[in-house]
Amino acid sequence: MEYTETKERIEETVLKILQESNMDEVTESKIRKQASTELDLNLSQPPFKALVKQIIEAFLKQKQQEGEEEEKVEEEEEKPKLRQEGVSSRNNNVYDDSGDLVICELGKKRKVTIQDFKGRTFVSIREFYNKDGKELPSSKGISLTGEQWSTFKKSVPAIEKAIQKMKSRV
Repeated sequence: MEYTETKERIEETVLKILQESNMDEVTESKIRKQASTELDLNLSQPPFKALVKQIIEAFLKQKQQEGEEEEKVEEEEEKPKLRQEGVSSRNNNVYDDSGDLVICELGKKRKVTIQDFKGRTFVSIREFYNKDGKELPSSKGISLTGEQWSTFKKSVPAIEKAIQKMKSRV
């Protein structure tokens, strides 16, 4: 078999494996081994190994670019929606009606914001309510100092692990 044909078969097989794989679990070595098995070809040899690596890198770069393009489209679609809901945008940042920077929406009435209060910065997770056509933060929620936020952030992996453990019990 000609090298060009072999190269094309390798690329086709590696791309198929990549598309079917969980990108959080797969490694270059696993992909190379699976492709070797499917093609009945030793892809651990230097020229083949380099080719597989090149195919994987090109695939990942393409996926990253697609993800960035999707994010831009989502951002552009979200801007008019936020304006309709009374949220203004300054320098591509989104602010609520009370002037706090909106980081994300956790639901229709729940948001994560960054707010400045008495010269201190807080991460605020709270419910919002409508008053006189404006969406304002309610007392239902929590505001964390920078130090509290850092402590919480470090605990996220343990929280996720506990959630998974609870889900597996069900």
